[in-house]
Amino acid sequence: MAHFTLHEDLLRKNLELVADVAAAADVRIILALKAFAYWPAFPIFAEYLTGATASSLNEARLIQRHFGKAPHVYAPVYRPREFAEVAALAGHLTFNSLTELERYRSSWEETGTSVGLRVNPEYSPVETELYNPANPHGRLGETLPNLPTKPPKGLKGLHVHTLCESSAENTATLIERVRAQFGHYLEQVEWLNLGGGHLMTKPGYDVAALIKTLRSLRERYPHLEVILEPGSAHLWGAGTLTTSVLDIVENYGRRTLMLDVSFTCHMPDTLEMPYRPEVRQAKTTADPDFPYEYRLGGMSCLAGDYLDTYYFHQPIRVGDTLVFEDMAHYTTVKSTMFNGVPHPDIRLVDDHGEIIHERAFSFADYERRMG
Repeated sequence: MAHFTLHEDLLRKNLELVADVAAAADVRIILALKAFAYWPAFPIFAEYLTGATASSLNEARLIQRHFGKAPHVYAPVYRPREFAEVAALAGHLTFNSLTELERYRSSWEETGTSVGLRVNPEYSPVETELYNPANPHGRLGETLPNLPTKPPKGLKGLHVHTLCESSAENTATLIERVRAQFGHYLEQVEWLNLGGGHLMTKPGYDVAALIKTLRSLRERYPHLEVILEPGSAHLWGAGTLTTSVLDIVENYGRRTLMLDVSFTCHMPDTLEMPYRPEVRQAKTTADPDFPYEYRLGGMSCLAGDYLDTYYFHQPIRVGDTLVFEDMAHYTTVKSTMFNGVPHPDIRLVDDHGEIIHERAFSFADYERRMG
């Protein structure tokens, strides 16, 4: 049976580094639920992080119930019938537009919530348009020409989010762009949220440079609380997806391994970004020591539910197991039940491989989801 596995020891290794960065740079680093929301693991996160951030009422409720902290909340738009509850739950509440900030003013003023505004510095190193939030004609945040000279009454913070699995150099550039465009606001507000995309746990990331950049920002604006809310950084390399080969289809000499998972259902970023996930004991480029070529096929009926050629050291047979690496972030939060494809189990295991928690899915889950 296919299953996602979150490895506690690898997760803790990441969280220790994240906590060290937060302490050294004198900033707050929290978890973005849009990347990972498997709440049975939240108690582990809570040992290292001061909170989490939500993009919806459901995520905010999950944080309040299972993380035990008042959530930071930002959503591109709020639903009127939900807003009062969102505002009551939130510790920090960010609006996407000036019009929404004013539309709900009476509500957030009554709750006393610390309110922020998302701004668009029109800079992002992200090349894939689907994931680039800094388009000047986009929908995410206000650009500089839209802002009044002085911050709106009651505004406590600014929020930017333009990075995605980015470098410390990218973070430094983002901060410079924010200072250049919105420095007059930074002098008058209480906090700055730099969003996610700070991939500090990836091997080769310049952690020292990130700390130096953040400390410099804190020294320039000592009154500002600086917040980072990465998702992938907490989970990088800490999860796997184990799958079985159910069949091998061959046409005109091209062989496809038919797996008991689906890329469109369970790993959609592999098709949307797109990117090539690492498969244990396989390569993504030709190698004389890995002469056996196979495409990897998902089990949905979507024609494009496959990944192109992987190379293996020995022939693959029906019943063999493949393990996809780095599958903890942006997988289970984006998975679907399209085609009624079975959802892989989700497991949390300790450093001895013992299962701490397991979530299995059944027809009952599919039936409830569909009607």
